[in-house]
Amino acid sequence: MTASARSKVLSLYMRVFRIARTWQAQSGVKTDTETERKYIVQEARTLFRHNQQLTDRESIKTCIEECEARIEIGTNQEILSTLQKSISKSHLPTTARTGYSEGQEAASAAAPQETGQANLLTVT
Repeated sequence: MTASARSKVLSLYMRVFRIARTWQAQSGVKTDTETERKYIVQEARTLFRHNQQLTDRESIKTCIEECEARIEIGTNQEILSTLQKSISKSHLPTTARTGYSEGQEAASAAAPQETGQANLLTVT
């Protein structure tokens, strides 16, 4: 691995841990947040160790790009979750906040929501 690739990988590794420290679960429940933070850290360690022995430049480049994409997805998801929470706390009527009629909102509320914890890291 070249020095620049090594530097980039270490930078990404540390970035994932910084994200994990500030991660907030979409549910807002403290235990969910702790569980998701632990998942992010464990997954990062596992995947980075798994790919530690890569020597092919193209494989390393692919893993770096995948990691950057996963970080971007995870951070964007966290931003959207925050916006969604602030909208739900506003003083708008329910149908104005969601854009759904009451029947559609009930159907939407009945659908299961993803926690998003697998979105941040799955670099192979």
